[in-house]
Amino acid sequence: MNVLVTGAGGFVGGGLVRALVGRGATVHTLQRGRYESLEQLQAQGHAKVFRGDLGDRDAVMRAAEGCEGVFHVAAKAGVWGPYAEYHRSNVVATDHVLQACRAHGIGRLVHTSTPSVVHAGRDVEGLDESAPYAEQHETAYTATKVQAERAVLAANGSTLRTVALRPHLVWGPGDPHLVPRILERARRGRLVLVGDGRKTVDATYIDSAVHAHLCAWDALAAGDACAGRAYFIAQGEPMPLVELIDGILGAAGLPPVTRSVPAGVAWGLGALLEGAFRLVGATSEPPLTRFVARQLSTAHWFDLGAARRDLGYAAPVSTREGLARLAASLRSASVVD
Repeated sequence: MNVLVTGAGGFVGGGLVRALVGRGATVHTLQRGRYESLEQLQAQGHAKVFRGDLGDRDAVMRAAEGCEGVFHVAAKAGVWGPYAEYHRSNVVATDHVLQACRAHGIGRLVHTSTPSVVHAGRDVEGLDESAPYAEQHETAYTATKVQAERAVLAANGSTLRTVALRPHLVWGPGDPHLVPRILERARRGRLVLVGDGRKTVDATYIDSAVHAHLCAWDALAAGDACAGRAYFIAQGEPMPLVELIDGILGAAGLPPVTRSVPAGVAWGLGALLEGAFRLVGATSEPPLTRFVARQLSTAHWFDLGAARRDLGYAAPVSTREGLARLAASLRSASVVD
């Protein structure tokens, strides 16, 4: 079995490549950067590594040739930056993936989306997939991910079966985003809760995110129950945000977070920082934005019933075990350093 994974150098994409190789697949990988781990897999005959930009149609066509399915994981994430960059990386790239699937007769496509496509700035508690897309977007990321998910689901048909997954807050060993950001701010004395930290969230351990993609892949092969649909993915263990943050801090041997600011103050500060950064033409991301303030001060947990029913999904690793594995990984990294 030959399978293409876009964004194979990333956190979820890399984990998915390893899992597919473990299943005996030959994985075509497409990413912009050079990654030693992928080149090692190529040298061992487990992968074919392609470097290129998904905004380049020809690069996508080359990487997809000879494949039976695609995991489209790549995306430009973030809360800041020109809309055109997000559009190219998320919308144009997804269109190129769909074109490649049609051109090469590829029958299965698993697309990595985000719960942010339905987030309208309010508490999200027990939401299921019947929720409509948000009508207004504070970031180019969410606006373009809505377009990408719509396109993937609309492309579902008799020759190409598609499904979109919405994993929430993926974290774990090797995480380049959430975990290091929390730890870096804590070590600098700058980690602050927005609100009291008691709003409930349900995040996703990395192994659970990878497992969900494999469940979707198998479900597409088995029938049409999940074809043309989107699914929320998480641990199924909603908890106060402060408990997750303190768990990550504890895994690094750091004390719990103790400082907080009111949600309204954080939102106002985010608005001021956004205005100031735009005024001076800064290209770097502000330390706080209105979107981030809302994300940190609202509840985010979902009804996973559809994923359990149609995909056979259940988190293979508990949050408690995930934190233990994170602690072991951080200890190992400190020894190497």
